[in-house]
Formats: sequence, structure tokens, C-alpha cells
Amino acid sequence: MKTLSKILGLIAICATFYACDTDGKGLDSAKPKARGSIGEIILVIDSAKYAGPVGDALKDIFEADLPGMIRSEAKFKVNTVDPRAMTRMLKMSTNLIYVTTFDDKAASSQVINQQFSKESKEKALNDPTIYSLRVEDEYAVGQEVLYLFGNTEEQLIKNLKANGDRLQNLFEVRERGRLEKAILARKNTAANAEAEKNLGIQINVPASYQVAKSEPGFLWVRQPTPSGNRADISLFFHVEDYISEEQTFPENILKIRDSITNKHIFGDPEDPNSFVITEKQIPPAFRNMVINDNFTTEMRASWKTNNISMGGSYLGYLMVDEKKGKLYYIEGFVYFPNEVHRDALREIETILLNTDVSWTPNTGA
Repeated sequence: MKTLSKILGLIAICATFYACDTDGKGLDSAKPKARGSIGEIILVIDSAKYAGPVGDALKDIFEADLPGMIRSEAKFKVNTVDPRAMTRMLKMSTNLIYVTTFDDKAASSQVINQQFSKESKEKALNDPTIYSLRVEDEYAVGQEVLYLFGNTEEQLIKNLKANGDRLQNLFEVRERGRLEKAILARKNTAANAEAEKNLGIQINVPASYQVAKSEPGFLWVRQPTPSGNRADISLFFHVEDYISEEQTFPENILKIRDSITNKHIFGDPEDPNSFVITEKQIPPAFRNMVINDNFTTEMRASWKTNNISMGGSYLGYLMVDEKKGKLYYIEGFVYFPNEVHRDALREIETILLNTDVSWTPNTGA
């Protein structure tokens, strides 16, 4: 295994963290498997530094609130550890982030600083844009280790603020990939068959989900056995004709969403007044993106039943397929009273982003 000092000797060449992986030509069978729950990050940093401006910049990245939530929930579960308290078990963690500045003389920061060679520090001193190094499988197989550093706190904070979205996205994509392997190993083929037949799309949902309702233009699947440790998650899929760009405006997306739930989703199927609506007192958060060449708007918000008997969080995507002339709205919503929704929403995101609205049936031609 390459030592950190040797790796950092290459730092002038690979100045951004995306380019700084180890060789990775083969997994080291002698290494243990990394361990850690989805969305968990071990942040190794001096406690005084974490309590100051550097810590504030890190919190803005890794502990930023999920938008549209009823109550405050961070994007990741971050556990801070003093560098002097790192044990062999902690070093096996799936996601490790070491943070230091080279001017910090504190004993805990020096533990990290001693891992950097004199040559590496000089290169960082001569190029203040160098602030990070990504190393895969450093202590365990399947591990992500990220070093964040600077000559001074001011320099490190500047780089963190300039690259916060990229750092956040690095772990969001990684954790979504880990979760995808876990939950989509076994898929519900019956649900996909219904989606192909009634919506003309392909979906990938875990085998633990079951079809709750299926009709032309609409499909609802749900996990049937939520528990104290497991959220009640529902997913639904809707298609309609794409007529104009106005359908993609935020206010109209909300109208489309509420028209679907008003017709199909009820807290109590026996009570027609218990249909699901968007919680308007908590502003929904919208974000535009492109998925598989299709214009997409992501919406994160909260929901409640019209009779205010139930409520929770939801994540939805409005996708436009101009070639088909179709507009798709796909959503997952969570019912998990008084519990954290972050993990359930990550599961929803992983499943929905595996939806292929551009699928066309094989006619055998």
C-alpha cells in the first residue's frame, strides 16, 4: 500500500480531489471490509478547530439541512473524532474525512500533519488551490478517505466554500451507489411489468415493495410492513401529455402533484376526506437538472392528509420526454412519525433515479 507521503508527492499533478485516487488495480484481500451505515461520515478533526470557522464551513457542507422538511435534518450523519482517539475500528469506517491546517500546532492536528511529507507541504504552500486528496481503500476495502487541508484556516475555509457542492456531491453519489447495491439486488419484476404496461416506462423497485394500485397512467407501490425501525415508504408514478413548458413551472408542478394524490392517495381509503396534499406552510424546494437527456425538476417538500390525520416528507421528480410528448411525475413519500426521514428519502432517491422514462418496448422489428 502506498504511504500517504508518497501519494501526496503526486499532489501537484492531481490538484483536485476527483483525480487523486490510489492505483486501485486490484482489491487488497488482506484488508478488512469497510463498515458503516449509509450516510454516515467519520470526521477526524481537532475539537477546537471544529468549534470554530473551519467547523462552520464543514457543517454547511456535510450537515446542511435537507430542504422542504417538517423539522431540521442533516444531509449526513456526521460523527467527529479527535485524531488522537482514532482506533483500528474507527479506521475501518466506510467514509473518513481528515481535516487539518499546517499552521495548527495543536497536538491533535499534529497527528494528521505528521502524515504529510515536507515536500507535500511545500507544494501546498506554493499552490493555495490544493486543498484535498481522495484515497480509496486506504485502510479497508470499499472505503472512501478524504483529506481536507490548507496552509491556514483562512485558506482552507475559502476552498471549502468554493467547492462545497462538489464535496457534498462526492458523498451523495457514493452513498446512493452503496444503497443501490443493497436494496436493488432483488427487484419486483411484477411492479416493472405494470409500469411498462400502464405508463410506458421502466422502474426498478426492491422486491420488498408491493403493487398497491395500478391503472392506465398511474402506479402506486408500497412497502407493506413498516415497523418501529422501518419507515412506511410509498412510491407512485404518473404520466400525462406534455403540452407546454408552463407545466414545468413550480406552481404547476404542485398542482399536478396534488391532483394525482387527490384522486389516488388517501390516508384512510374509507375516508374520502383523507386525501394527501402538499404542506404549504413549509415552502417546497425545487431544483432543475437533466437526467438521461430529459429535463427534470426535483421537488422536496412535506405532505399531510387533508383531514390532518397524517403527514411526512416527500421527494418528487417531474420529467419531460419531448420525443414521446409525455410528462412524468414520480414520487416517494414517507410516513414515519417522530423519526428521522433522511434514510428513507435517500432510499426513495436511489429508486426513483433508476427510473427510465425514455424506455420503449421492443417490437421485435
